[in-house]
Amino acid sequence: MIVTAHLSDTHIDSEPRSIERTRAVMRYLDELPYDLDAVLVTGDITDHGLPAEYEQARRLFSSRHPVLLCPGNHDRRDAFRTHLLGQASATTPVNQVHRGADVVIAMCDSSVPGKDEGFLSDETLAWLGDVLARTSDRTPVLIGFHHPPAQLHVPFVDGIRQFGAERLAALADRHPNVAAFVCGHAHTAAATFFAGRPLLVAPGVVSTTRLPWEQRAHPQDHVHLDHRPALAFHVLDETGRLTTHFRQIPG
Repeated sequence: MIVTAHLSDTHIDSEPRSIERTRAVMRYLDELPYDLDAVLVTGDITDHGLPAEYEQARRLFSSRHPVLLCPGNHDRRDAFRTHLLGQASATTPVNQVHRGADVVIAMCDSSVPGKDEGFLSDETLAWLGDVLARTSDRTPVLIGFHHPPAQLHVPFVDGIRQFGAERLAALADRHPNVAAFVCGHAHTAAATFFAGRPLLVAPGVVSTTRLPWEQRAHPQDHVHLDHRPALAFHVLDETGRLTTHFRQIPG
């Protein structure tokens, strides 16, 4: 059985609120009596993409579990690489693969510098195609990125979702071992389908989006700031069946 934790949208900045909420999530995971296969963090790690924010994030995401991260639209690739991953500075997409004993996790960069919407570049799709080609058909693959490639029926989020997603769907169609897609960006837990696979959206750590039928007329009402931070657990069993649990962090 493969168990991964999935969180998103920590938006770490210089304020104590984002730091404490992220710390609470990571403390909860580190105190679990179970060793997770991975912790997936699907973007908007920081709020402004500043070096100091990434230095803070690096400390917060230090864990006994393997932690895999990808950028979101609030992140900056150069600072993400240098101050969070400890790599040489570059502005090319930040794509990473984790090959576990029984699962492969591909974390793709769906960010587009200077824009809020997402898109997987040709470079990223070629990289992902190579990851899939090098993976046994018997090994399940989880694919993560920040922007959802399907509508969630939240107008603001749908307007800045991942576009050009038919290219990703065509690639997945050639690889039946792709078990699911995971993402963030929406600041609300959601589950739907994309390319015939589950598309699982992590709730936001820093805030929770009000759904259209919850909103009042005032623009400031579009998020809940008083909800507890939350995350998802994805469980992949020996038959290839995926189950997801959503959990608020005790506090």
